[in-house]
Amino acid sequence: MIAEIRKWTTFLPVLAFVLLTLTWGRSLPGALVALVALFLAGAVLAAVHHAEVIAHRVGEPFGSLVLAVAVTIIEVALIVTLMADGSEKNATLARDTVFAAVMITCNGIVGICILVGALKHRVAVFNPEGTGAAFGAIATLAVLSLVLPTFTTSKPGPQFSSTQLVFAATASLIVYGLFVTTLTVRHRDYFLTPAPGAPRLAAAPSGGSGPSLDPYPDPATPRPAEEKDEHADPPSSRAAWTSLALLGVALVAVVGLAKGVSPTIERTVADAGLPASVVGVVIAMLVLLPETIAAVRSAARNRVQTSLNLAHGSALASIGLTIPAVAVASTWLSGPLVLGLDPTHMVLLALSIAVGILTVMPGRATPLQGGVHLAVMAAYLVLAVSP
Repeated sequence: MIAEIRKWTTFLPVLAFVLLTLTWGRSLPGALVALVALFLAGAVLAAVHHAEVIAHRVGEPFGSLVLAVAVTIIEVALIVTLMADGSEKNATLARDTVFAAVMITCNGIVGICILVGALKHRVAVFNPEGTGAAFGAIATLAVLSLVLPTFTTSKPGPQFSSTQLVFAATASLIVYGLFVTTLTVRHRDYFLTPAPGAPRLAAAPSGGSGPSLDPYPDPATPRPAEEKDEHADPPSSRAAWTSLALLGVALVAVVGLAKGVSPTIERTVADAGLPASVVGVVIAMLVLLPETIAAVRSAARNRVQTSLNLAHGSALASIGLTIPAVAVASTWLSGPLVLGLDPTHMVLLALSIAVGILTVMPGRATPLQGGVHLAVMAAYLVLAVSP
């Protein structure tokens, strides 16, 4: 236990949280901003470590879900907090952050994970059934929440009326709930790494109805080496609960410290003459950094399915939880809520959906597919800086 306490992954999240409490709501000078950024990076790495401990204990795909939901809940709190001042410049913050999260996860994280997995193991292999279902849900929610407001006529501008916003929020929650149920209860095997050479559809288990996608239908068939964690034995329940608590502390510190440096980010963006939407991009990149690191590490271990679970689960959680949250918050927020994308971003979203479908369908990907996704991500970043 003493050795565990001495681990930096144990004490650094606590120190980062203490720093957050000391700096919350204060204007930070340059030197303090640098210190906050240093602890922010350390909290990110600690969050990745504790997420992997939890994932090893509960198994996939539950581990990916824990990190995705935890990060998104705190991201939502950050967005609502920043929008609470009613400033006109924050009217598009929810839209910009959610869209940035979709582009970063579905192109940035997916692209780099496929590239890493395919370069190291020749081909990146994953389950098209589960991955395709998740991506279809992302495409649906993105269009319903971010594209439709641009074309509705009940309210001026790219905004939903109250009725339309309630519908979008309800649809987001229902679709996300169905995804979580499919991921964890009814079709968990759709989101597990397929065994080498295993048939796509296996026979239904005794007493079951319909086909099963269990990549290891025979209990005597050992899982491939890449399905096993680095450690021979899973952590104890006590260690897993400790990591869960420290993960929460680390993520609160990450998002809180990110909010602390956000005025510096906003000033830097404004001084550079960049669009205000760049702030949303930076916030999304900071918040998604723990998942990005965890996903890339999984891809390097030939667990691309775990990487895709993290990426798509984060995108779905970002839409499925943020839109309902800002819908509720809009009842007391004084400023407008702009959700509709501009034409340039709608083109990028359409391109992302088309490329994503072509990547998911075969269940196997080469470095080419990874490079294509990263090209779309690069286009998004360039156009965010220079629209």
